[in-house]
Amino acid sequence: LRRAQDEVVLRLQRPEKTSRTSSKPPATDRKEQREHSKPGGAKSGHEGHSRVVSDDPDAVVEHRSEACACCGASLHAALPAEVVSVAEPIELPAVAPIVTQHQRLAVRCPRCGERVVAPVPEAARGTPFGPRLHAVATYLKTFQALSYERL
Repeated sequence: LRRAQDEVVLRLQRPEKTSRTSSKPPATDRKEQREHSKPGGAKSGHEGHSRVVSDDPDAVVEHRSEACACCGASLHAALPAEVVSVAEPIELPAVAPIVTQHQRLAVRCPRCGERVVAPVPEAARGTPFGPRLHAVATYLKTFQALSYERL
């Protein structure tokens, strides 16, 4: 019992292991500054910063409880309500391609009866894809390293 007590006393008297006195990693050291430092965060009374709520949202959806959480009574829509909080998820609009169809028309000449076909317009020559689509494809191939197969 005496020997066990002496071992406990000796163990308690040894200096604490640190990364300098043992093979412990430095991240496990207790920092004296951390122990005596002030808590982080904003000072008391400081006005917070947040994103400004939109003046004219595209859609407003009101979320209202249907029943009282306490007694279960029905909370019908005619009861006055107040806005408690506002959340505004923002999303980009869906991209839709603009397709312009160029139609070549043929007309029968009323004088000689010849069938006259309109010439091929400049917009209908070459590739069917416009300059913006070409730019996106070039960007994806050149800068994002997409393969031709994935493009």
